[in-house]
Amino acid sequence: MMTKDNLLNCHKRIQPFIHNTAVLTSRLIDREVNANLFFKCENFQRAGAYKMRGATNAILQLSEKQKKNGVVTHSSGNFAQALSLAAQSVGITAHIVMPNTAPEVKKVGVKEYGGNIYLCEPTVLARQALADEIAIKTGATFIHPSNDANVILGQGTAALELLKEHPDLNYIFCPVGGGGLIAGSALAAKYFGNNCKVYGAEPFEADDAYRSLISGKIEGNETVNTIADGLKTTLGDINFPIIKELVSGIIRVHEDEIIAAMKLVWERMKIIIEPSSAVTLAGVIRQSKESPEALKNRKVGIIISGGNVDLSNLPF
Repeated sequence: MMTKDNLLNCHKRIQPFIHNTAVLTSRLIDREVNANLFFKCENFQRAGAYKMRGATNAILQLSEKQKKNGVVTHSSGNFAQALSLAAQSVGITAHIVMPNTAPEVKKVGVKEYGGNIYLCEPTVLARQALADEIAIKTGATFIHPSNDANVILGQGTAALELLKEHPDLNYIFCPVGGGGLIAGSALAAKYFGNNCKVYGAEPFEADDAYRSLISGKIEGNETVNTIADGLKTTLGDINFPIIKELVSGIIRVHEDEIIAAMKLVWERMKIIIEPSSAVTLAGVIRQSKESPEALKNRKVGIIISGGNVDLSNLPF
């Protein structure tokens, strides 16, 4: 299910429902890291994040019988909005379990896209338990935000588009939360890159992927005290084998580095990105300082994962 043809067919399937988002550059930021950066701006995607890609592909793969009963997921916000909009686009019902700590702007987005919200305690166990309960009561098909083959392929189409536009990238950096984006990006780099290495970035406060690569098994988060609300989830048994095989490493960043990177993009590139997206640039900046020669004059793709921000609660 994870072949080159599967990825190409997925991209063709979802194209009527998504945007081929812009790739932007910034000479000022390039000078700061001494590299050539290419920002794939999924903050311009429908529903404001790359997750529209995976949600759409997963829904389009459902049978007609499954579509009648709708879909259910759990998400802190971006996949919640994406699945709601994807469901609305094909005329089916979406049930969305959200932690009660989810940003208000993302709850509003789900409602605007027609999703039915169910609030729960902000733990993985609580989220999954309520989603399972809804699936039993309604017959809805559960779609995992990141640990689902169709979702992973859909998320990988962002890197696929980036590589089609810039086939000579040396690196692709992306944030790591549940693992769907980095797994899909790694597949795209494998099939369409020219020796393009994939790195992830995540907060020190939610560094399960970093520790998982070291131990060789899926680790839980010891803390989720991070501003990057979209990265508080853990890896899954479908995406982790891909990450272990194809991802070159994970860079961890501090909260102040995330905020500084977010502010830098807002100020210099004039685009809105959320903290979970800023983690990626923060990782590139840290890497450029710790290992200056590693990125020097290299071409680096950066997946800007989303731009759904609560403007009444900015960190800077």
